[in-house]
Formats: sequence, structure tokens, C-alpha cells
Amino acid sequence: MLRSWATDGPAPGAAAWDDPAAAEPVRVRAGAVVIRDEHMLLIGFEEDGQPYYEIPGGGVEDGETLHAAVIRELREESGLHGDVVAEVARVWKDDRREHYFLVRAGGEIGARAELDNHGGTPTWIPVTQLPTTPVWPRRLAWRIAHWHATGLPVRPAELADSINDLQAPCTW
Repeated sequence: MLRSWATDGPAPGAAAWDDPAAAEPVRVRAGAVVIRDEHMLLIGFEEDGQPYYEIPGGGVEDGETLHAAVIRELREESGLHGDVVAEVARVWKDDRREHYFLVRAGGEIGARAELDNHGGTPTWIPVTQLPTTPVWPRRLAWRIAHWHATGLPVRPAELADSINDLQAPCTW
């Protein structure tokens, strides 16, 4: 665009604009950011002997609102109940749209046999350790630690998450 303006003509070989919000998503996910006593709730997994974590959440069902989905998924994956406080981020990855909400949650983690989290283990991780913990979505984990120290964004952050290496250092 700038080259076109500066040269009074279209730039040769200009890349087409790919707007992730324009395409119909293949999957919409709602995730719960739950923080208690300086710790964030994550669902822990292991692959090839390496631990990694995901923010609790899952797919939005037909006819379900994002708020209803995030509360349902939190209950299914952890046993906790909660209320949505605010949407903090939207993450775009491939054909997925993910909405993350700060949730005020109560109760205790349920018995593992009663949870539906694909074999994961609900775990409380210190918020200060999020930048060095293998969490997906990676960029969101870094920002949650930052926001916890400085305050939540006024509007939901829009993040395109292309980081597949969960061991990658925090480079914003």
C-alpha cells in the first residue's frame, strides 16, 4: 500500500490481504482465564515425556453463546463454577477463532474421573511463571502475566498466534 502511494501506481506482486475475521471459522472456542491467589488455572498434559498446558475451554456448541460456552467448559474440565467478568482476548489461528474471558470462579477442582478434559489435569500455575511455562496459546500466556501486573486491556486483545514451539522464550 505504501509503495503504491509513493510510486503513483500499484506495487508489483503485492500480497493479497488475508483478514482472519472475514472467513467463516471452522471452529470457535471459548476459554476461561481463572486466577486465584496469584495462580492461573491450566489443564496439564504430557506429550513425548514433555509437559504442556492449555487454558481451560473448548468448542462453542450450536445455539450456545460464548459466555455460556466458557462457563460450561470450565465446569466440565475443572469442576469449578463461575461468572464471566470480561473478554480479554481473541486469538486467530488458521481457521479457528478463540475467545478468552476472565472468569471469577468458585468451588474446588473436581475428581479426575468426573472431569471431561481429554485426560488432562487441572493445575494452578503461578502467574509470574506463565512466560516460561509451555502454555498454548503462547502469546496469550505472555500477555496474561503482563496484564496481571499492569491491568487488563480496555478492549479484547486481537492476537494471531503462529507460535507452535511452546518452549519459545517470551519475545512479545
